[in-house]
Amino acid sequence: MRRLPVRSLFAALCLWLGCVAAPGHAADVAPEAREIVIAVGGQGLFYYLPLAIADQRGYFRDAGLDVEIADFPGGAKSLQALVGGSAAFAAGAFEHVLNMQAKGQAVQAVTLMARYPGMVLALPAGKGAGYRSAADLKGLKVGVTAPGSSTHMFLNHVLGGVGLGADDVAVIGVGAGASAIAAMRRGEIDALVHLDPVIHQLEAAGAIDVVLDTRTAAGATAVYGGPYHASCLYAKADYLAAHPATTQAVVTALVRALRWIAQATPEEIVDAVPPAFVGSDRAAYRAALVKNLPILSPDGRIDAAGAGRVLAALRGFEPFMRNADIDFARASTNTFVEAVAP
Repeated sequence: MRRLPVRSLFAALCLWLGCVAAPGHAADVAPEAREIVIAVGGQGLFYYLPLAIADQRGYFRDAGLDVEIADFPGGAKSLQALVGGSAAFAAGAFEHVLNMQAKGQAVQAVTLMARYPGMVLALPAGKGAGYRSAADLKGLKVGVTAPGSSTHMFLNHVLGGVGLGADDVAVIGVGAGASAIAAMRRGEIDALVHLDPVIHQLEAAGAIDVVLDTRTAAGATAVYGGPYHASCLYAKADYLAAHPATTQAVVTALVRALRWIAQATPEEIVDAVPPAFVGSDRAAYRAALVKNLPILSPDGRIDAAGAGRVLAALRGFEPFMRNADIDFARASTNTFVEAVAP
């Protein structure tokens, strides 16, 4: 299969993002399916905050939907739910969309939630001072949310940058919440790739040293070269074609959530999320929230540069992606986002 040169790749991306892959539908068109399931791998992570806000503030209900959010230990599991047919949509990493395209399965992203990965590589407290590069991870047990999830792909990317492969570390699935914290504090893993609020809780307890951090533009640039599309909402292409009004309703709710987050105060956001996400230490949750607000997209749009960096990273560590002929027109569309009223 033919691999596009970098210049042609970005030209194709720009063309793709400017095209219309499916007709948008106004908000007053009744959804074809009212009751839907959205699968997510770790709903309480800030990576997926827009999904929680859309649910808690009634934006799905306002759009005529009855949404069930099915929470899984990691993004690989939510992808399985989508492929298996138990979920209509999945909230997960943009990497999954491109991987599925390379495998000949038509999956399309319709809304971007996070423009930076927000992922952190951490070592047990006291170990960070001796860290020089990802080469130091060789032979270690590294925790990720779940094997095959975005945290695992982040790990593979940083390993590849120093000439290591996936087999040079032992990957341990530790889940997306309290189980990950417990695994690090009990010494069951030697390193951890995770997101907030898990990372912040470990930081606040003095349990870890952060050695790589993509919660900021500077951090994402250091690891990926710039903004890197992370969490998104995606679905099977045939479902999108058969349910354009349902898709528009879901996207409208998420874009409303992104816009509300962009103008809300941290206190208002903390008040809006489920109390179980906040836990017993509201101040700690708020501090972690403030640190992660920059990772979120302000408008849900997917852009050529951020999408291109995802493909470039995947080609660096996924052998089957290196010569894959990705059809960008099927990988993502901004059509539904652009149809949301200002």
